[in-house]
Amino acid sequence: MPRQSKYNKEEKDNVKSYQYKAAIYIRLSVEDGDKEESNSITNQRMLLNQFLKDNSDIEVYDYYTDDGFSGTTFNRPGFEKLLEDLYEKKFNTVIVKDLSRLGRDHVMTGYYIENFFPENNIRFISLQENYDSAINQASNDSSTFIIACNDYYSRQNSIKIRSVLNDKRKKGKFIGSNPSYGYMKDPDEKGHLIPDPEYAPVVKKIFEMAASGVGLSDIASYLNDNKIKTPSSLKRKNPNSKMRYNEQWTTSSVKKILKNRMYTGDMVQSTQTKVNYKSKKKKTLPKSNWDIVPGTHEPLVDKLTFERIQGNVKRTNVSVSNREKRLFENLLFCKECGNALTITYRKNHNYWTINCNKYARDPRRRLCEPHFMPYDKLEEALLEVVRTTCKNYIKQIDSKSLSKEIATKNNKKEDSKEKIKYLENKIKEYISKIDMLYEDKFKGNISDTTYKRLSHETESLLNKTQLDLEKYKNTKKECIKTKELEEYEKRIRELIDIKKPTRELLQTLIDKIEIDKNKNIEIFYRFMI
Repeated sequence: MPRQSKYNKEEKDNVKSYQYKAAIYIRLSVEDGDKEESNSITNQRMLLNQFLKDNSDIEVYDYYTDDGFSGTTFNRPGFEKLLEDLYEKKFNTVIVKDLSRLGRDHVMTGYYIENFFPENNIRFISLQENYDSAINQASNDSSTFIIACNDYYSRQNSIKIRSVLNDKRKKGKFIGSNPSYGYMKDPDEKGHLIPDPEYAPVVKKIFEMAASGVGLSDIASYLNDNKIKTPSSLKRKNPNSKMRYNEQWTTSSVKKILKNRMYTGDMVQSTQTKVNYKSKKKKTLPKSNWDIVPGTHEPLVDKLTFERIQGNVKRTNVSVSNREKRLFENLLFCKECGNALTITYRKNHNYWTINCNKYARDPRRRLCEPHFMPYDKLEEALLEVVRTTCKNYIKQIDSKSLSKEIATKNNKKEDSKEKIKYLENKIKEYISKIDMLYEDKFKGNISDTTYKRLSHETESLLNKTQLDLEKYKNTKKECIKTKELEEYEKRIRELIDIKKPTRELLQTLIDKIEIDKNKNIEIFYRFMI
């Protein structure tokens, strides 16, 4: 049976007098549950299409889909595209299966339904709740309740999921999406890992070579020569994906495998955690907080061999802390790839050279150019260019006018500090007030008319205060910038006067130095020339 509209005939006739062009929004995320067919992309599309058949006054402009995005945030590519087209007035109606498809944050969802869409003359329809802004404005009250429930559900669901996953981790069950290279999920036992018949031998070979004294670079070359797929290339399931991955084995990718305790048969998880339930941002946890359960799966290397190799892996890190650093060290970069240029001392020839770091780490030397050149001559040439540039800069400075400008702006700086603090506090107050208004409306403490009036007034004050804050912050930035110029002038005069400048002095004046494959040099200064 086709879905029957609950709107009465008079209301529907009034609406049908106007032709609507609709944006159909569809969203699915992990928070909906893997087996919840009612929220699948296919099911949502089917229900929405059925509704459109029953409502011939509505013409579809386009479908906007977000697959795998949480409803607790509105930073979704499909929704952002919808907003772009909305601003260009390509449609005048937005339709969703239910309110949770639009979002699960009741404040932001309420803002879109009750403020943003009406202000942009957008008709909003939610099928599940039988909500249509063009027919029954009174439905706003019920929508606010549903939105609040969605937000609560999202918060509670996040807590519930986190609790279940923590319990599984404590028991040594694997809960990630991609097991470590060389392992695969056991099809017969959920949460258990088994050796991957294709890539487990590769991992064993890497450990065998490392145990016999073969270096990281040689191991990487062996893997590349035998055309063995890298871990990152296996994670790229979608061939059309824009996600960057490395097709070549490098010393870093080999080292990562050799340092992974998972290959000893121990389950290692909870190395990172989300900042909060609404954010995708993660932070690294200290090792003491990791969930480590010994002997959960078949090892690919024995623990004694693993521990012995760790010492060798650590020694492969080249440290410059035990030697005198060169004058321009940490300032030289490759023009082609953006990686640092490494300064290396060659004992056999008794001189320093520079090389592209990326080129040096690539065993097959395909990823960039060598940029090989003697460092000592480069240092002399760079120092001469920098000194000349600085001398010309000093000549152009009108010291008297600069000092006067600094004095004037420093006075403004003190005034702006207090003002910025005041405005920031006012912004917090207005945001808090808007949230309280939502809550008051939800609880029935204020009418819809009162809510709209007060929220509009508060938002106007908020926008004005934000503009004022930006103005004062710009004033502060100008003061800081001027103060920086004064400091740069002091440093520049030091550079000109002393015979042997320090690395620290040069780094205060130079942002970076780029060298291309043809040995052309470009210097980027921290002060304006």
